[in-house]
Amino acid sequence: MNNTDNNLISDVLERLIAIRHDLHAHPELGYNEFRTAQIVADFLTELGIEVHQNVGKTGVVGVLRKGNGSRSVGLRADMDALPMIEEGTQSYSSTYAGKHHGCGHDGHTTMLLGAAWLLAKTADFDGTVNFIFQPAEEGQAGARAMINDGLFSRFPCDSVFAIHNWPELPVGVGQSRNGPIMGAGDRFDIRVFGGGGHAAQPHLSPDTMLGCSELVVHLNSIISRSIDPTDSALLTVTQIHGGFSHNMIPSEAKITGTVRTFTLEAQDQIEAAIRHVVAHVPAARGLQAEVDYRRSYPATVNSAKEAEVAIQAANQAGLQGSVAPRPALTSEDFSFMLQQKPGAYMWLGQGDGSARPAAPLHHPCYDFNDAIIPFGVRWFAEVVRIQLPLN
Repeated sequence: MNNTDNNLISDVLERLIAIRHDLHAHPELGYNEFRTAQIVADFLTELGIEVHQNVGKTGVVGVLRKGNGSRSVGLRADMDALPMIEEGTQSYSSTYAGKHHGCGHDGHTTMLLGAAWLLAKTADFDGTVNFIFQPAEEGQAGARAMINDGLFSRFPCDSVFAIHNWPELPVGVGQSRNGPIMGAGDRFDIRVFGGGGHAAQPHLSPDTMLGCSELVVHLNSIISRSIDPTDSALLTVTQIHGGFSHNMIPSEAKITGTVRTFTLEAQDQIEAAIRHVVAHVPAARGLQAEVDYRRSYPATVNSAKEAEVAIQAANQAGLQGSVAPRPALTSEDFSFMLQQKPGAYMWLGQGDGSARPAAPLHHPCYDFNDAIIPFGVRWFAEVVRIQLPLN
């Protein structure tokens, strides 16, 4: 580790923690991160970094150039919170009802601000760093919005990197991997209809609830019977809605769920299988059905060279950097950036290594661990030094 870095981080750490707590207390949902974006812009401006606001609606990009190098790198952090009630008891708990930084984006933003501070105070890289503060990661594709707003044409990046806190890994550990590291996240909504009647006279009307029940059973067999057993994929039914009374067969019912995959081939196979099941299983009960299948985020796929850089940077930052043994089926819209540019996504341990963290991501009591801020700051900085070395 670089002692100069540690000293500089020590100088600003108390302020960074205060910023993180402030962001946590004032969470903002996707495309409404106005206060957060202004805090980011003001901090970057104070450092003399060139600031561009309203990129992809509420995104912020800071541009820092040093030397005469033509190469560039993008460092990305997400800024939005989740639409959920926080149940934490810390002094800086959410002050906004129904909004909670339950995924640690407040910490990601803070770590990237710390990296901007560190890199602005040193002169040990040659080229351009684009600090990308992204809105709306939680289901609203803020990365795609920034790209559509000219992110990479306005702020060219030879490669892009991002980090996510990971409660399943202990503090001091960083992991990345070549290839898929996060899954594609799709959603399906199925409407079953054509029945309806008195519950005591089921012989007079097709039973929508029975049709839905059989449909759920068939849906849960798709992965085991349509996908190569050596591949990883997941289908989960998460909602079933139907009926208003104990003595009525409803005229329609709805099923909602998610599909997670790592390859386009598996994604295509599962969607086709869902459509086949929906077309035939309810029909056997005299019912009709229709499906709305939406591909939300593609798989997050690291490029080989940049995954090695991510792990090397982790080790240089004082982490125990290693190859992640397997990808996760959670999804992440940094995937859109990795479709445009080579890059890598990194997991930064923030827990005690328990397989079942007390407060995992998206839990109402989740809180980002401030102890990992210096690790994240150093990791971002080391990525820049590897990608933009001094001549």
